[in-house]
Amino acid sequence: MTYENVIVERDGSIGIITLNRPPANPINLATLNELDQALAEFEHDKTIWVLIITGAGEKGFSAGFDVKTAGTLEAEQTSPKGQEVFSRIERLPKPVIAAINGFALGGGCELAMSCHFRIMVDLERAVIGQPEIDLGIIPGWGGTQRLPRLVGKTKALEMLLLGTRISASEALAIGLINRVSKPGELMKDAKEYASTLAKKAPIAVQVILDTVTRGLDMTLSEGLKVELEGSKRVMKTKDAMEGMIAFAQKREPVFRGE
Repeated sequence: MTYENVIVERDGSIGIITLNRPPANPINLATLNELDQALAEFEHDKTIWVLIITGAGEKGFSAGFDVKTAGTLEAEQTSPKGQEVFSRIERLPKPVIAAINGFALGGGCELAMSCHFRIMVDLERAVIGQPEIDLGIIPGWGGTQRLPRLVGKTKALEMLLLGTRISASEALAIGLINRVSKPGELMKDAKEYASTLAKKAPIAVQVILDTVTRGLDMTLSEGLKVELEGSKRVMKTKDAMEGMIAFAQKREPVFRGE
């Protein structure tokens, strides 16, 4: 597939998707369709074990929904497509890292929250939040659901109802992001993080991602059953045997996803 709104790259076992509509990288229906296609491409690529999503340019990760399409048929189609694609990211069997290179607002924040990990550059322009309330609307791509799951109900309501935009340091303090990067080091840090993840046992990674994601929508007893099923599955893999042998031999394991 030819991509016009995103850039799709490979760096060893890492797949990189870059929103390519600088300077603000707004998200329209075409961007969502291309993002969906890129995710499918990497999901089925057995050489790719971790994904990074970032934004082109020096200004921002994404300003979210492309307001130029507001009131059109395209906008009506964009809302459900946004939820569909972001849910796909969350359910992807490979870890996804959001490398937030500037502001991540509205749908940009929702995109980042759908990823499993978030690394954000420490710059004055780098703020994250859900300011939809200031436009008289609400987040429509999962913001009202994922934000309280990440930072708690009280802080989420404050951010959602006041339209608060917070810095990288505050986002780290409340658990919205995992790490803060110095200016100029974001992609280096994101790739190092991805490389560490790529060394882990792929099937165990997949099962953990699935178990945690599904478990959050279940009771504890239901989640424990899913965990038990996952545990039985990974114990039968060659990677589990490799992990045990490597531990006994005091060496680093070499996992192959088998």
